[in-house]
Amino acid sequence: MITLSNYPHQQTVQTRWHDNDIYGHVNNVVYYSYFDSVVNRFLIEQGGLDIHGGDTVGFVVESQCKYHRPLAYPDTITAGLRVGKLGNSSVRYELALFNQAGELCADGHFVHVFVNRGNNRPTPLPARIRAALEGLLGV
Repeated sequence: MITLSNYPHQQTVQTRWHDNDIYGHVNNVVYYSYFDSVVNRFLIEQGGLDIHGGDTVGFVVESQCKYHRPLAYPDTITAGLRVGKLGNSSVRYELALFNQAGELCADGHFVHVFVNRGNNRPTPLPARIRAALEGLLGV
């Protein structure tokens, strides 16, 4: 059973008016945006990722999302984040989104391969990012 306690990093995500689709709930592609925003905010705040001028950037090479129940604006979401696998230049993030009642609405994963900004070739994770991600392993 997936619960918020399975995720060592938790972040609040506010849905936006334009997240809803014609059916009155958050469109499926927006969930991937939530995942990406949660991970990148963590990397910037905890790992020191410099998205504008750093030598290292993360490319998403794989993603998946399973939908369990709908979200809709103006829901406030709690996102859980953990690391499923940490490699030399890659990381598999595992995420889950919970509604205000604490119910699981979606879970999924994506994989970043970190590359050198100049040549787009894989590069080892910077030490500060690796240290931050190691704190999300093993749950």
